Amino acid sequence: MAVTYVLVHGAWHSGQAWAKVVPGLGASGRPVFTPTLTGYGETRHLLGPATGLGTHTADVVRLLVEEDLHDVVLVGHSYAGMVISAVANQVPERIARLVYLDAMVPVHGESALDVMPGARGMLGDGWRVPPPPEPFGLFGVSDPADVAWVRSMLSDQTVRCLDEPVAMDHPALAAIPRTHIHCTVAAPGIERRPVPALQPNGEPSDVRELASGHDCMIIVPHELTEMLLDLGEASSPVGAAR
Repeated sequence: MAVTYVLVHGAWHSGQAWAKVVPGLGASGRPVFTPTLTGYGETRHLLGPATGLGTHTADVVRLLVEEDLHDVVLVGHSYAGMVISAVANQVPERIARLVYLDAMVPVHGESALDVMPGARGMLGDGWRVPPPPEPFGLFGVSDPADVAWVRSMLSDQTVRCLDEPVAMDHPALAAIPRTHIHCTVAAPGIERRPVPALQPNGEPSDVRELASGHDCMIIVPHELTEMLLDLGEASSPVGAAR
């Protein structure tokens, strides 16, 4: 059975962020899902102070259950590293691989602010957290057409997304293989946690790099697609047995 890709966008973005990657993945014959998390993009009117990590986790779990998805390569970009961690904790039996795409990588009980303390500087007096000012808020995108597209996509997120802790205490979670994809063109002041030498399942850590700014699915979609196709092959029941 072939794997299924579920690509989860990061903060301020929407499922449309994956538009340049979907055709290449779909051409492989594998299903691809790019949900928009509640409160972003076309659902931005649903954003409220209670919208948070739990809301977004429920969005993705609902998709997996309603579509009856198994052997899922679950990709989380940026903030969505928190989301895919929580999703895998709830339905580990459906996940073939976790892919942290230039993403937050928490441990049990941490919030996004614990993983990236510098994000506290984005908090204001209210519950909304608007996209960062440019140029940082373009996330490495520089092509004029892409810049216009990104600007049209971005919307606020909530403080609750950043301060809600993640649950990662399911005994089966540690067995799920992980891959970390790092974008090497980092914005000034952004620090990434070192990846431990071993995954939670005891295997050597799988760390890959893309020569790109943070929004690699927009900047280098072909290179990211090829990397995800390779991971799909490695994560399929046949490929994993080789």
